[in-house]
Amino acid sequence: MLHAATDALSRIFTPPFRSVLWKSLALTLALLALAWVGLDRLVIHYANVTNPWLATALSLLTGLGLLFGLAFLLAPVSSLVAGFFLDELAEIVESETAPGGARGRALPVGLAMWLSAKFAGVSALVNLAALLFLLVPGVNLVAFLAANAYLQGRQYFELAALRYRPLAEVREMRRKHAVYLFFCGLFIAAFVAIPVLNLVTPLFGVAFMTRVHQRLAPPPRPA
Repeated sequence: MLHAATDALSRIFTPPFRSVLWKSLALTLALLALAWVGLDRLVIHYANVTNPWLATALSLLTGLGLLFGLAFLLAPVSSLVAGFFLDELAEIVESETAPGGARGRALPVGLAMWLSAKFAGVSALVNLAALLFLLVPGVNLVAFLAANAYLQGRQYFELAALRYRPLAEVREMRRKHAVYLFFCGLFIAAFVAIPVLNLVTPLFGVAFMTRVHQRLAPPPRPA
């Protein structure tokens, strides 16, 4: 597990990943910017502020609040972004870790987007609930890490494993290794909690869980 995590971390800034890195960063920042603008407009609209100075102050406070909650927002955003670059990233990892091994099949775009959007929605709700514990010392960080360890571990493993086996088999495999995958998810949850570095969570999550899947169920070598 630790070896797979350090391998994934050491590779995400290397040349094979670089083109995906820039695309992933651009999409992540674009989604965060849209969330920022949307939240700002929503607050201004419902606050019904007519004073320009007060409106500006409220806009700044909204921006600071969004910045403060960036770690909570990045979890669902990274879940969504991962669906766009899953196959491209997984193919790079597979070519590096098993150069003579079988390659996974690219997921249908609709399925990848549906799974990513579903996990993003659940992640947003769970992280919103975790946000309620923000002011409870000793509980806030535990709630954030535990919730995201389960969700991120589940999502990234399913996305990686679906390249090799049907959904029912993937979910059975996930239940069989539930505890192990939870601890794997802790690495991704911790990654999400680190400012700036968390912007590349999709790259780390896919690279890490592709390796984890290979260790739990090595793909057969081609005939």
